[in-house]
Amino acid sequence: MLRKLFIAVISGCIFLAIGVALLFWMQREVLEQTLQVEAEQVLTVPAGSTPNALLLQLEQQGALHGAFWLRLTWRLQGHVQPLHAGEYQLSPAMTVAQLLEKWRSGDVLQYRVTLVEGWNFRQLRSALAQQDKLQHTLADVSDSELMRMLGQANVHPEGRFFPDTYNFVRGQTDFDILQQAHQRLQKVLAQEWAERADDLPYRSPDEALIMASIIEKETGVAYEREEIAGVFIRRLKLGMLLQTDPTVIYGMGERYAGKITRADLRRPTAYNTYVIAGLPPTPIAMVGREAIYAALHPKPGKSLYFVARGDGTHVFSNTLAEHNKAVREFQLKRRADYRSSPAPTTAQ
Repeated sequence: MLRKLFIAVISGCIFLAIGVALLFWMQREVLEQTLQVEAEQVLTVPAGSTPNALLLQLEQQGALHGAFWLRLTWRLQGHVQPLHAGEYQLSPAMTVAQLLEKWRSGDVLQYRVTLVEGWNFRQLRSALAQQDKLQHTLADVSDSELMRMLGQANVHPEGRFFPDTYNFVRGQTDFDILQQAHQRLQKVLAQEWAERADDLPYRSPDEALIMASIIEKETGVAYEREEIAGVFIRRLKLGMLLQTDPTVIYGMGERYAGKITRADLRRPTAYNTYVIAGLPPTPIAMVGREAIYAALHPKPGKSLYFVARGDGTHVFSNTLAEHNKAVREFQLKRRADYRSSPAPTTAQ
């Protein structure tokens, strides 16, 4: 009797060992197989998905075999949560083990959208609307309602978003990007405001942001930003009008067709700094950290005027007589290749 029991136990152990060995062999076999796809392709995983249906789908498509063993392997590894939703890149060289690791880590495809310094809010919304990988939720949402959704009721949206490159995955919304950009702007502005220079004429960080937006639109030349800030701040302190064209253009809105006339300079708007004293009521564009820094760290000096040379840089003058001379030289005798902003760079 004991002999039979012993033989049964030994047989059971042998069969168990064979079963475990077979399981490990099958796991290795199915995990090390290469996906049978002819080219790069994207697998979309909806929210709440588990590997079961996806593995069966891939097996039916001929991309892999052994879906049953793969599902068992996934379970044995302790994975019970739904997969990260999104898009997963499949390639001919990828093994099934690498695919499962992508699922485990949530290594979904990332896309990018770049918000550019100097853009106005209309351009920002247009850029997001053109991103076909984003989920569009704001098409029928007004600017004021959007700001209310951001917790900024009664705040004008212009300049309230930080220009940068933002990563996103398929399924994220346009509001997600705007929320990130808004929070980033608030963080950067608070950091720069805390390190501001002394004796500035601003009553709040918002006024510094308005000034930064004017600086952003006045020059794309990095080394000029602080000097332009110095000009505008000295004018504010002296009670002089800022007389900056970008604010006139912003106030003109859709009426602007590429040129400013003398009538435009005289026509009152809330933004026409040839007419209004002090700063305009809101920023006029999105600003980068460098423009904010310049607004809060103006270059010392005596200059009160500047005029575009035509190559993207400016001539700075201390007196009106010097300024008028520069205007005659660079504005009234413009070259054919005159530019008020820097020429675009060409990739090498």
